[in-house]
Amino acid sequence: MKLDALYRKAVAAGVAKDPRGPEAVLRILEDERTRSAKLKDDERDGWEEDRLFNPYSDTRILAGDPATEVRKAAVGIDVDAAEVLLAHILNRDRAAAIDLVIAHHPQGVALAQLPEVMRLQSDMLAAFGVNISVAEQLLDKRIDEVGRRVLPVNHDRAVDAARLLGLPMMCVHTPADNCVNTYLTALFEKEEPARLKDLVELLKGIPEYRAAVRRMAGPKIVSGSENARCGKISLEMTGGTEGAKTIYEQYAVSGVSTIVGMHISEEALENAKKAHLNIVLAGHISSDTLGLNLLFDEIEKDSPLEIVGISGFVRTRAAER
Repeated sequence: MKLDALYRKAVAAGVAKDPRGPEAVLRILEDERTRSAKLKDDERDGWEEDRLFNPYSDTRILAGDPATEVRKAAVGIDVDAAEVLLAHILNRDRAAAIDLVIAHHPQGVALAQLPEVMRLQSDMLAAFGVNISVAEQLLDKRIDEVGRRVLPVNHDRAVDAARLLGLPMMCVHTPADNCVNTYLTALFEKEEPARLKDLVELLKGIPEYRAAVRRMAGPKIVSGSENARCGKISLEMTGGTEGAKTIYEQYAVSGVSTIVGMHISEEALENAKKAHLNIVLAGHISSDTLGLNLLFDEIEKDSPLEIVGISGFVRTRAAER
């Protein structure tokens, strides 16, 4: 398939699994169309046409011709210049015929715009009963913090390497995270794990997490005991990066007992413990891998895509899950 078609399929899969629902996402796109129509000429340098169909600023084609035919892609969780060079060497020395490098974590313009996708989290919090004004105001502070953190980063190291080596490159972040968030939400709603140990066993039954266990990086309870009751479960698997570190008291007030996430900072964990919440870390790389695999399952329904796993990614198809 063409690179542009692959990109658009990834975005569409993310929209279909967006926890806000497709109607809310369509409203965001409509707002962007309205805003774009009002832009002055000198404001268009800081705006992208992608925004008219792609609500995820951390997902972009970063290098290469969108019309490139893609049959095989090297896919990694973290892709920097070293991984791009690896793909080039595999092509040169092993005749790997890699057409595209796909990163999960954003690079280039997608990394520069990472804070924008965090606003998704306020809608998720509201869905669990957190007052929307509280969610938005706490999140605004965290978005500003993340913005300051990514601003001085050298966003284009890997992108420049791909461009100079003639390798197309893209990144797919929130669409894949939406997929894992929706998948696990549905699993927990169906199976209704009673205690944290039951929840962890459910996770270990999924190939990506089972593989992580073998690498000594499996799911872990970091707040609460294995016999603690799960109660109401909230997933923190999408929305760019870790949200407001002070939100956990609001979670508890809304009736949430257990949060399942990929990772958590020490400050956030201490706040969660003070709020007497259970925290289960499913795993970062394993959760990202599951999200990408679910995304590629959707993409491959129409066109097969051969994948070379690099940087922590292993392709597992739906039939193996």
